Amino acid sequence: MQRVQPNKNYGQHFLKDKTVVQRTVEIIKSLHHAEKLIEIGPGTGALTSALIPEFIDILNCIEVDERCVEYLHIHFTELQNKIIHKDFLKVPLEEILFPSATIVGNFPYNISSQIIFKILEYREKIPNMIGMFQKEVAVRIAAPHSNKEYGILSVLTQLYYDAKIAFDIPPGAFNPPPKVMSSVLILTRKENPLQVNYPLFVKVVKAGFNQRRKMLRNALSQVAPPEILKEDIFQKRAEQLSVEDFVELTNRIENLQ
Repeated sequence: MQRVQPNKNYGQHFLKDKTVVQRTVEIIKSLHHAEKLIEIGPGTGALTSALIPEFIDILNCIEVDERCVEYLHIHFTELQNKIIHKDFLKVPLEEILFPSATIVGNFPYNISSQIIFKILEYREKIPNMIGMFQKEVAVRIAAPHSNKEYGILSVLTQLYYDAKIAFDIPPGAFNPPPKVMSSVLILTRKENPLQVNYPLFVKVVKAGFNQRRKMLRNALSQVAPPEILKEDIFQKRAEQLSVEDFVELTNRIENLQ
């Protein structure tokens, strides 16, 4: 079978730099314990080939592109019955993740934020994630408050995970080279996350950042009871609030409803 050509519709940029592969695998080895390992979008197997010697007994791959599935089956016979030919965003993960699994991969850039949201949905079963993202997305996820990159994705992710950029990757490490830098991002689940009504938390965070230039008294006027909108915290903008501040604010709103 001929080499698979990257498909723009799938947002494919196949990794080819062996140094990047090795550095990523070392990070995975340092964080992984007894849980399963699930690779999203293995493509033609650059990362997969380095994972097989260490993790073949617990490794599964999820790949939407039929051409890549065929390529992997031909070139990596160890992966028989270990490739799930589906769209990760549409896969019911309950059984696949049982009892828990670390998520890894060179994620398609066009769905990387959606992958994060799905990881958050299944956070109780996903202790770690090590993934390659467009750098600006990785920076956004890991951004601290009072930073211009800090936003909805930052707050929702950091409620449950510690986020850290491990290293940057130049365009030439991929085929075809993307027009931007990439980064390996590490998410490590917090042992004792703050307790909050998560659906309400999401509503508060989204309302705050959807009008991020406005003070919270205006941005949250449809979410918070009017009697608390004069409090000091509502004189701030969303990007000035830490995750802890958003949790406290959400709990306060819930108690007054």
